[in-house]
Amino acid sequence: MPLKPATRDKLKAVSTATLCTALYKRGFRNQMIQDVYPLDAGKPTMVGEAFTLRYIPAREDLNPITVFQDRGHPQRKAVEECPAGCVFVIDSRKDARAASAGSILVTRLMKRGIAGIVTDGGFRDAAEIAKLAIPSFHHRPSAPTNLTIHQALDINVPIGCGDAPVWPGDIIVGDSDGVVVIPAAIADEVADEAVEMTAFEDFVTEKVQEGRSILGLYPPTEEKSKADFAAWRKAKGR
Repeated sequence: MPLKPATRDKLKAVSTATLCTALYKRGFRNQMIQDVYPLDAGKPTMVGEAFTLRYIPAREDLNPITVFQDRGHPQRKAVEECPAGCVFVIDSRKDARAASAGSILVTRLMKRGIAGIVTDGGFRDAAEIAKLAIPSFHHRPSAPTNLTIHQALDINVPIGCGDAPVWPGDIIVGDSDGVVVIPAAIADEVADEAVEMTAFEDFVTEKVQEGRSILGLYPPTEEKSKADFAAWRKAKGR
């Protein structure tokens, strides 16, 4: 089911930390993509449906530089077929010894309206990618071409990215803390709960800044905390 615009807006307004808590409540422990970092932590929150590319270890006789002349090469094909609004997620086997992509391909994704790109490997031209108007996440910069280590094989299949399972169509959210994968079937309910959790956490933060103890407040085990939160929501219109 396509991502609803309202759900996209809600997910853009909450943190990956809050989303991880909502997922944990539903039994999901491994949805955070491990060891990936934003190239520019100041960019807006990334939200979109997953479109995937899978690399395997390169076999030298099948992966010379001439493979890029093939218009159907999986990496090139994926860049041209990833739908606008989606997040391009690359399984680079957590291996940043060679680049998953570079600035030209990421620029093309940006121009095509892609919501962001994530790899558990690395990007070449990292400083250039950081300046582009597209959220980008990787493990570390990596200059060598992907062909030296990686062989692009499958497009839009289930993958592992940074130890997280990613199915095509899952909802990817990335912010300054990292990237989380939300199973598509529960995206709406997780977004709704995350909005509620965010309102409560904003209330708690305000009260803690005023000098209030977290005991009985966070979590709200005292009736006074619950009543204060209800009054705060009414006053704030949240």
